[in-house]
Amino acid sequence: MDANGYSDPYVKICLKPDMGKKAKCKTQIKKRTLNPEFNEEFSYDIKHSELAKKTLDISVWDYDIGKSNDYIGGCQLGITAKGERLKHWYECLKNKDKKIERWHTLMNENHVASD
Repeated sequence: MDANGYSDPYVKICLKPDMGKKAKCKTQIKKRTLNPEFNEEFSYDIKHSELAKKTLDISVWDYDIGKSNDYIGGCQLGITAKGERLKHWYECLKNKDKKIERWHTLMNENHVASD
């Protein structure tokens, strides 16, 4: 939260191991809110057999003008995930052409600087 009591959050997603620029996506910034809703979809052009070897890194950031953006939290979906995040990943792999939506708690692990 900024000094004004609000945040300007956005979400970054990246399919890793990194496939270059085409692996990174970013949502629009939701101005002055503590309860953002991101109803945006992203897709990757990747073979289904390759997807099992990837990890989807999801991070939420607070946009700040004139200084570095603040990391709010994130989570990862992939074969190294645990619990519900791993279950979600397996469901996505098993249901190739189906949208599988789940809520996940953000972890507040240290993250590399935003770009």
